[in-house]
Amino acid sequence: MLSAWARAERWVLRSLLRPLIARGDVASWRRRAIAQPAPFGVRVVPTRMGGVAAEWLLPADAGDTILYYLHGGGFVMGDPPLYRRMVGWLARQAGTRTLVPDYRLAPEHPHPAALDDCVAGYRALVSRGIAPEDIVIAGDSAGGALALATLVALRDAGDPLPAAAALMSPVTDLTVSGASMRTRADAEVLLAPRFCHLVARLYLGGADARAASPLFADLRGLPPLLVHVGTDELLFDDSARLAEAARAAGVDVTLAVWPELWHVFQMFVSMPEARRALDEIATFVRLHARAAAAESALADEADAEAVWAPERA
Repeated sequence: MLSAWARAERWVLRSLLRPLIARGDVASWRRRAIAQPAPFGVRVVPTRMGGVAAEWLLPADAGDTILYYLHGGGFVMGDPPLYRRMVGWLARQAGTRTLVPDYRLAPEHPHPAALDDCVAGYRALVSRGIAPEDIVIAGDSAGGALALATLVALRDAGDPLPAAAALMSPVTDLTVSGASMRTRADAEVLLAPRFCHLVARLYLGGADARAASPLFADLRGLPPLLVHVGTDELLFDDSARLAEAARAAGVDVTLAVWPELWHVFQMFVSMPEARRALDEIATFVRLHARAAAAESALADEADAEAVWAPERA
């Protein structure tokens, strides 16, 4: 049963926010995106990584693991400040230094600009001495799509892969053809079909939808995946079919289905359900990333300085 807090959030989203999303356009969606404060004890440090503007979220007691977090926003909106509260909470619970790149957005920068930025940021981390096994990649919604696509691009290029990936309500099918787009249309309290079709078209910018969809990629050789999805999501099948395809490809995948919850419910950190979900993801991050600080590139102050320093123009 949903908590009272979740039931209240559900009513607000369905009554007030979903109609605005359904009728809006890119400009109006962006205007409503408000920066969030980082949680207590998490420091925000602007930087550049791989030529891309980014933010570090640095919990006071963080260890050597790096969480590389790709934010959502339908590929057309969102930035690191919008995600400080949720990602900062996750970083604090997982005890990770967390990098959130401000990748380029559509329609000004269609596919593959965002993917190129995400790949460049990961490669820059590795080039600064961070061992891939000390990195976990994560993302929500469009960021989940980019996290998967980044893994596939890195594997295809022969780059070392991160230890694992955690995905919240990932967009995996840019053809927007999942059955849940119809069967869960009445249950969804946040997204609307028009929004999903529009942002997919704007992101693709004429590119082939199937070729750009992580769901239809060769998933062999990817690291362990944790996928969170709510039962009431329009995009439920994007997660369910991903889990099925990943298992068929021999990938270690865990699909966590959250009853009566909606697209990226983890954003609502005040809800008990959101906190439990983020705690589960934090545990996954800790379990899969290497904990041997003595072998880390951050073992001494000189290396740490090289990692956190912004790139010079």
